[in-house]
Amino acid sequence: MINEGEKMTNRIQAGTWKRRAEEAQRTLDEKFWNPSIDMYDIQTPCPDGSCNTIFHYWWMAHAVEALVDGLDRTGDSFYTARLRRIHQSLLARNGGVWPNNLYDDMEWMAIAWLRAYHVTGDEVYKKTVHVLWEDIKTGWNDHMGGGIAWQKTQLDYKNTPANAPAVILAVRLYTAFGNHEDLEWAKTIYDWQKRTLVDPLSGFVWDGVNRLQDGMIDKDWKYTYCQGVFIGAAIELHRVTEEQVYLADAERTWNAAVEELTESGKGLFPPEGTGDGGLFKGILARYAGMLARAIEDSGAIREVLFSNAKSLWETGRSEERALFGEAWNVPPNGQVELSTQLSGVILIEAAALLE
Repeated sequence: MINEGEKMTNRIQAGTWKRRAEEAQRTLDEKFWNPSIDMYDIQTPCPDGSCNTIFHYWWMAHAVEALVDGLDRTGDSFYTARLRRIHQSLLARNGGVWPNNLYDDMEWMAIAWLRAYHVTGDEVYKKTVHVLWEDIKTGWNDHMGGGIAWQKTQLDYKNTPANAPAVILAVRLYTAFGNHEDLEWAKTIYDWQKRTLVDPLSGFVWDGVNRLQDGMIDKDWKYTYCQGVFIGAAIELHRVTEEQVYLADAERTWNAAVEELTESGKGLFPPEGTGDGGLFKGILARYAGMLARAIEDSGAIREVLFSNAKSLWETGRSEERALFGEAWNVPPNGQVELSTQLSGVILIEAAALLE
């Protein structure tokens, strides 16, 4: 029989990752939030304010989603207030409009504010999502047999970052508002993505096609980001259609990602640099966590995710606070970029959901 002391110990252990997620979120706020602009600095420390001259639109989209992670987990009004403030400041920083030149950027922003709408019910977030979605759909064209372009100034270059997140967004829009046209968009984009940028032999996801106007696929660009968003797209379509092929696609890509990208086919996700690359692993962690919650036999997925989270927390964070660098087994040295910090926060929040 389990005594009361053992029950208490189990409860304490069960809350470990939730406590760590909250610590990571508070470090993000204390070290990066800049009240003078109501946004996050893009690095810390930022003593002279020079790090605010660059507007990383898609980093801020993931910062919004990280805030929603915290709100989902706690219900704390702290996160609600931050969302209201950053929504206004992002709109102002982007010139009073939501669309920009990059279709993948807009997709991430729409995904983030759709989640915020679900949690808060704030209609202004819903309006933001619809404005972005209408612009995103203009990126579809017949170059390379279909697909959404990466950017408005290069309409014949198609890649995974502009297509797999669009599937995630379209399915969630269908779920939220019941427009069957959105579901058809999701299926059409997914079919193009799978037949064009997924290795039919392994399930590994390639980055893009026709970047240099030569019709070639960038098969040497092997990123955790691409695996994560395709897994997420497949899971979302499985959720609404209950067609097992989508779940099989997600599991296959996960297995290929672990085999191709982690040491000896298991263990840590690789460092992919700072800058935009600093966010890539967190994206894989988010959607791998979704996959672990979607299938019954998820022990191996959970083991990899918790292994990464444990490594980050025990060996990959700074001594004084939960600051995260590009590698999840080496503490950061010197300045920490917002991208790598967000990636770590997303991983710890994913661990908290699986706890």
